[in-house]
Amino acid sequence: MGRTNPTYRDALRAIEERWADFRRALRRRDQPRFDQLFAYAREHADASGLLNHQNPLLPALLSIDLEQEARLDAHEERLDKLEDGLAASDDQGGELDEREE
Repeated sequence: MGRTNPTYRDALRAIEERWADFRRALRRRDQPRFDQLFAYAREHADASGLLNHQNPLLPALLSIDLEQEARLDAHEERLDKLEDGLAASDDQGGELDEREE
């Protein structure tokens, strides 16, 4: 027996199709970014489907937010490591300067 209700993935696909004209109107450089947003939403389709929200766009937007938050966290970690590395190299440089005097 088949499903009588469309799945969340079906609803998400329909949303993406409704936004197709918008995507085509975007500059070429922004089209991959648009596509990436829907990829983020698809990453959380299982959780969004369990929510069974009346408006499937809302779980999609939250899914996009979650993925972007994860990216921000990763960038912050990377930045912290780079800053720590610079601070360590500055400390070593200061020690060399003191020895030279």
